[in-house]
Amino acid sequence: MASALTDKLTRLVKEMRGQARITESNVTDMLREVRMALLEADVALPVVRDFIARVKDKALGQEVLGSLKPGQTLVSIVNRELAATMGEGVADINLAAQPPAVILMAGLQGAGKTTTTAKLAKHLIEKRKKKVLTVSGDVYRPAAIEQLKTVTKQAGAEWFPSTPDQKPLDIALAALDYARKHYFDVLLVDTAGRLAIDEALMKEIKDLHAALNPVETLFVVDAMQGQDAINTAKAFKEALPLTGIVLTKLDGDSRGGAALSVRQITGAPIKFAGVSEKLDGLEVFDAERHAGRILGMGDIVALVEQVSAGVDMEAAQKLAAKVKSGDGFDLNDFLSQIQQMKQMGGLSSLMDKLPSHLTAKAGAVDMDKAEKDIKRKEGIIQSMTPLERRKPDLIKATRKKRIANGAGVHVQEVNRLLKEFEQMQGMMKKMKGGGLMKMMKKMGGMKGMGGGMPKMPF
Repeated sequence: MASALTDKLTRLVKEMRGQARITESNVTDMLREVRMALLEADVALPVVRDFIARVKDKALGQEVLGSLKPGQTLVSIVNRELAATMGEGVADINLAAQPPAVILMAGLQGAGKTTTTAKLAKHLIEKRKKKVLTVSGDVYRPAAIEQLKTVTKQAGAEWFPSTPDQKPLDIALAALDYARKHYFDVLLVDTAGRLAIDEALMKEIKDLHAALNPVETLFVVDAMQGQDAINTAKAFKEALPLTGIVLTKLDGDSRGGAALSVRQITGAPIKFAGVSEKLDGLEVFDAERHAGRILGMGDIVALVEQVSAGVDMEAAQKLAAKVKSGDGFDLNDFLSQIQQMKQMGGLSSLMDKLPSHLTAKAGAVDMDKAEKDIKRKEGIIQSMTPLERRKPDLIKATRKKRIANGAGVHVQEVNRLLKEFEQMQGMMKKMKGGGLMKMMKKMGGMKGMGGGMPKMPF
């Protein structure tokens, strides 16, 4: 996310860390660079001024001047103040109300409100174990109601029907009545948006708020809008008692200014961040962890959470038992490894959470190409018969040609996959018995990550 801002601040962080002595002069020079990076990222001017003033005040204080490693201390101050700008820690969603707890979703058209409603429904079902009902009050946009119906079903929630000829207030009150009678824990109300703020939009959403008395009024804002996002958020804050903000499209190559400005400008905490287009691509927003990502420090906690959620532990244990018993590692197992990677959100999602000094080493890797390569491998294996997957030795010239045609690739691609599979198979054989420890020791003695390591399927 915010790649331009991250690149600039990561470079500055390296320079700061290298400073053996901190003076007012070099602090001023560095903060000038930080100021320029923030302004170019569309961070609101009052937010930039306040941030720079706080960092300068602390940087020239005793904490840095008395430190043995002043450069590192200065970096920690920048990190801390960056997190403070976006709101300390985590602001959890409030469901402390007589069921159903009503959550009103507000925002402009195109910010990703409808998809975010479904993502939030999925989050509440899976993480909070709630029974969720969604309803659309967007009677103006063609197919908006059908879109919510589709994504709600995918999220595993229940959808309350509405039609374009109804009034939004009537729809919302009918949904609330249904939610009460059928013992739903949460009612998510997706409201209409506009391309710009107008009087009719604000009156409608104020009326909905007054009638529903929601426990949460969440403002959904597109992080890629930059300064416009701040102005919109401010207008909604003046019209409604916003309780939280959801930043969408944080995975985009945006300037990232909204993430740094919106908390301070509106006074409402950022509660969630949309980090991918998938329905599980909604994260509880943690200001400290997000600050670490912006400064190129990565987010190892989120990486561990993502891997833990994506890994099928039962399948992993079965594979471990299979390898230990000496049973052959076959192409079904190889396919399973590829699919596990997809469940974790793919390579780019994992790389985004690694510290910049590690991702720099993989800088030459084209992520789009790597993702397509994973899909191609999956297609090749799925073009094989069950017998061929269990016994890859059967795959000779005529079979290779048939598999290549079925997957829409050249025979060379099939050969390449089989070679990678053989390398993986060889590695699995070494893991049998005590071979795993020997292999780990051998890898520990290698320089870098090359040294004859077998190529992984991803």
